[in-house]
Amino acid sequence: MEREQQIIEQTRLWIETVVVNSGFCPFAKPVLERESIHYTVVSGVDKEQCLAALIQECVLLDKCDEVETSLVIFADAFGAFDDYLDFVSLSEQLLKGQGYEGEYQLATFHPDYCFAQTAVDDPANFTNRSLYPMLHLLRESGVAQALAHYDAPERIPQRNIQYARDKGFAEMQSKLQACKKIAGGFDD
Repeated sequence: MEREQQIIEQTRLWIETVVVNSGFCPFAKPVLERESIHYTVVSGVDKEQCLAALIQECVLLDKCDEVETSLVIFADAFGAFDDYLDFVSLSEQLLKGQGYEGEYQLATFHPDYCFAQTAVDDPANFTNRSLYPMLHLLRESGVAQALAHYDAPERIPQRNIQYARDKGFAEMQSKLQACKKIAGGFDD
């Protein structure tokens, strides 16, 4: 349990210091401040167990309106980015097959996230790099509501890329790694 709590604390710190403070998601700060994010740490590498955890989070969101969003953190699985992408594809198929398409959407984060047609060391990748592989479950209705009150949301990705590139690889890497160390993290 101690390891799980530490991973959650590290992830919360990542949201605060990287996602919110960098402005990567202009909608994250209120959700973080209201403490309406649910965190689940999945230990182990079994894909079926990981998929079951994702569906359990959907069920939780179905039942708990006070939980606005959920992060499923895979502490041990999907270390290789390609394996993670395969899992994302399976997860999207599962959500669709379980009738969750249009109700929940996935945002994807991984320590080695790399956008297609982008160099591995491009700082832009830090817009989706995290301490651990994870899936972020968002309520479609909440996303639509947030976007309705935000001027030019289509510019958010480009702004994020420019911000990360302006900061540079070393600074973005340092911000990310500081979350692990500040929270007393494990050096994997």
